Amino acid sequence: MTITIEEAIKIVLITFLCSAILVPIIKKMALFIGAVDVPNQRKVHKGLIPRLGGLGIFFAFLLGYMMFSRQSIEMISILIGSFIVIITGVIDDIKPLPPKYKFAGQLIAACVVVFYGGIILNEISAFGFYIQFNDIVAKVLTVGFILGCINAINLIDGLDGLAGGISAIYFLTIGIIAMLMGHTAGLDVSLTFIMLGSTLGFLIHNFYPAKIFMGDSGSMFLGFIISVIALLGFKNVTLTSFIVPLFVLAIPILDTLFAIIRRTLKGQKISEPDRNHLHHQLLNLRFSHRTTVILIYIMDILFASASIVYILKGAFIGKIIYGILLIIIIWFVTCTDIITTKRPLKDGVNKIKEKVRKKKKKD
Repeated sequence: MTITIEEAIKIVLITFLCSAILVPIIKKMALFIGAVDVPNQRKVHKGLIPRLGGLGIFFAFLLGYMMFSRQSIEMISILIGSFIVIITGVIDDIKPLPPKYKFAGQLIAACVVVFYGGIILNEISAFGFYIQFNDIVAKVLTVGFILGCINAINLIDGLDGLAGGISAIYFLTIGIIAMLMGHTAGLDVSLTFIMLGSTLGFLIHNFYPAKIFMGDSGSMFLGFIISVIALLGFKNVTLTSFIVPLFVLAIPILDTLFAIIRRTLKGQKISEPDRNHLHHQLLNLRFSHRTTVILIYIMDILFASASIVYILKGAFIGKIIYGILLIIIIWFVTCTDIITTKRPLKDGVNKIKEKVRKKKKKD
C-alpha cells in the first residue's frame, strides 16, 4: 500500500488517539495489580509510579496493523516477536526478572524475526564502503543488531519522556525521509507511522511529570520495532545507507556504549545499573528534569537532521555535520564522568553557579 501524506496523517492520528485513550485505563490496571516503579538511589522520581504504559503503545500498534498494514511472513514474524517481547516486559514490570531471563526473551524474539521472517542484514553500505556478508554471519549480525537496539532504548529510559521522545524522533525522521524520497509502499513505512502515533499518544501521559512509565514492556518493544524498521528500511531501499538509522539513534547507542566501557573499566557486570548515564550527567550539572530531557531531544534532533541532509542534500554536507556532532560528544565525554570519574565541566559549572548565588545574597 502506497502511503500519501494524507494517509500518513490519518494513521498517526488514529493510533495516537487509541494510545492516548488506553494509557489511563492501563494506569489503573497497573496500580490494581501492583505493577509500580518504586524509587531508589538510582532513580530520580519520587513516589510510586505505575508501569505497563508500553501496553498502550502495543495495543495501538496492533490496531494500526489491522487497519493499515498488509499480512506477510515478515509481518507475522514481527507480531510473534512483539508478543514475546511484550510478555517478557510485562512479567518484568510486575515482578523484576533476572537479566538472563529478559535476555532470553529478547533473543527468542530476535531469532523469530531473522529465521522465520527472513528479515536479515545481508550487506552494509556507509560512507562509500560496501560489505556483503555470508548467510551465517548475516543472521548473527542481524540478531545482534536487534538485541542492541532493544537494550539501547531500555538503558536510555531513565527520565520522564526520554525513551518515548527519542523513539518518536526516530519514527518521524524515517517517515520524513520516506516521504521526501517517494519510497512509501514498504512495510517499514506503514510501521513507522503506526509507531509514531502510538508513541506520541503515550508520551502525553509520560512527559514530565510522568503519570505512568512505559516499563520494560514499552522500552523493549520500542527498541524491537525500531530495529525491525531499520532492517526493513535498508532492505526496501527506503534508507540508502544502513548508517542512517544508526546515526538517528546516536544518543541511545552512544549512551549504551559508554555504559559498557564504564562498567567494564570498573570491573562491574555490564547489566549492573548505575547513575552515570548521559541524563544523569546533565542532572549533575544542575539542569532540571524537564530541561535535561529537552536538551537530549535537541541533540537527537540534530543527529536526525544530519541524517536527512546526508540522504537528501548530499553525503559530503551530512558527513561534516556528523563530524561536528561527534566532536561535541567527545568533548562532553572528556569533561564529565560518563566513562571515568573526571568532571571538570561539572565542577566549573557548579563553581560559576555558586558565585552567582553568593553575589545575589550580597546584593
